[in-house]
Amino acid sequence: MIEVSLELSDDDLAAFARDGFLIRDRIISPADAERLRAEMERSFEGDYDSGLMPDEVNWKPGHDPQVTRQICNAWKSNRALASVILNQATGRAVARLNDWPGTRLAQDNLLWKPPMVAGVAGGTLGMHQDSAYAAWANPRLMCTVWIALDDVTAEGGTMEFARGSHLWGQSPPIGQFHNPADYQADFRRAAHAAGVTAPEMAPVAVPMGGGSIHHGWLWHGSGPNRTPNPRRSVVSHCLSSDARFTTEVGYVYSRYKRIGSEAMDDSFFPVLWTAGGGRSSFIDEYTSGAWKWHAV
Repeated sequence: MIEVSLELSDDDLAAFARDGFLIRDRIISPADAERLRAEMERSFEGDYDSGLMPDEVNWKPGHDPQVTRQICNAWKSNRALASVILNQATGRAVARLNDWPGTRLAQDNLLWKPPMVAGVAGGTLGMHQDSAYAAWANPRLMCTVWIALDDVTAEGGTMEFARGSHLWGQSPPIGQFHNPADYQADFRRAAHAAGVTAPEMAPVAVPMGGGSIHHGWLWHGSGPNRTPNPRRSVVSHCLSSDARFTTEVGYVYSRYKRIGSEAMDDSFFPVLWTAGGGRSSFIDEYTSGAWKWHAV
């Protein structure tokens, strides 16, 4: 089991409310970060130790090496990754920051931004607000935990936060999410609309095992990787434990919705932690290897 450290102080709560994010030099140990890098590599090679595929795999061996690789809901396919993504410490911290009764997972991501090769930098990610993509959930607010599996720098295409931008209001999804030519275009329009002429940017520059937590309406994204090193990370997008589906569920999340019910099923949206001590009953058995999706 991989240990996650996300203890919060009253000063942390105040900083999150003011800035919309927290940055930590250590969330997991460097040794555990190395282990997860190996598990991420296995996952992109199609080796799933649980016997179940992730929900989405956006890169496979033989594809363009300079495209940012992504897997969605890797928790279903790899137990070591699941032990971090579904960790109680994550759920407790996120719930406390957002004044939620508990936390459930909306979706996870494995992100692997390639290094610069022959003068070609690893791709960008357009600056956006996570909650803009959560019209299917009520309450709509997301909160995201991002863990770096490599030492990350501003030059290495790390995440950038616009301090306090979660207070600017709600914008629609951006025009181009992956590899836009100008990754800050939509963000600049939002800043102008909010009357902010000089947004303060905060890059998440942390050693491997460090990371961040950010508010669902915070503007963030990442520039090109201009270093010779990849930028790999594990991301947990969270909702309140009492979140339910809306009528705007759409064609993607409808696949997880029960007919005639707005309740979210723990099989797809596991509850990580609640104030009453509850969490989805299968998590610990699954991550320990005592429970399997099917006979494998």
